Amino acid sequence: MNKPQPDALYRFDQAGALLETHLPLPRKCGKVRDVYDLGHALLIVSTDRISAFDFILPCGIPGKGQLLTQMSSFWFEQLGVRHHLVTTEIPPSLATQFDIEPLRGRVMLTEKAEVIPFECVVRGYLEGSGLSEYQDTGAICGNQLPSGLLQCDRLTTPIFTPATKAEEGHDENVPIERMINDLGETLGHHLRDLSLKIYSTACEFAAARGLLIADTKFEFGKVGDEVVLIDEVLTPDSSRFWAADNYHPGQAQASFDKQFVREWLSQSGWDKQSEPPALPTEVIEQTAAKYQEAYDRLTT
Repeated sequence: MNKPQPDALYRFDQAGALLETHLPLPRKCGKVRDVYDLGHALLIVSTDRISAFDFILPCGIPGKGQLLTQMSSFWFEQLGVRHHLVTTEIPPSLATQFDIEPLRGRVMLTEKAEVIPFECVVRGYLEGSGLSEYQDTGAICGNQLPSGLLQCDRLTTPIFTPATKAEEGHDENVPIERMINDLGETLGHHLRDLSLKIYSTACEFAAARGLLIADTKFEFGKVGDEVVLIDEVLTPDSSRFWAADNYHPGQAQASFDKQFVREWLSQSGWDKQSEPPALPTEVIEQTAAKYQEAYDRLTT
């Protein structure tokens, strides 16, 4: 059969970032990823979309999707835990039907798993929503912390702070007791222990390359009776990476993620309620460079 034209399957923004895919398969769209059901497996396509303040922005970050896929694949190989990734190669059956060259490097073929409806967040430093909760209550998700901690202080011991997975709007931080009540004690404790173990392994690896992992989120699913690590893992979209040689507690840290995007939007006059404005070229370029730097530091 004739291959459809690329613009029938993909939509790009003016900067050349892949925003949407339209393969004629059952599809679920996330903020960044499009997930296609192949029947026996899932095809996860990482687009260049970027979100902030719960909005998908009208312009993407060129190359971001490939980088997220490559970084997740790298970590899946490093961590030594059961995961869902089968291959990052495009299935031959699709390659013979469609012009899928724009998807090369941004595809994960994965096992199908029953998603566990909690995000497993581990925090080693005090920042983000954890900092806000600590300033209000002295604790994070039921984990009581010492008084007098500063922004971005390192915690004596990493803490597990699960969150409910919201289809729309913000995820909600909850005590582990809530997760245990929903999932059962055995699975709840297993997810906590596994998350802390993965975080510890990743922090040791990153520290040897001059990076601190301030916090991160993991997602898990079940294949049969097995718990497997799914979705992305330890990318700048799901984690806060800081340069160890530029770490100064008591203030916000320069991070390898969408920091430039959040800062520009906060200063742009946008009300964070209406449709967001397009990003200027320099913000797109700075964000792309930070994502690339994080990947290069970790993998070379």
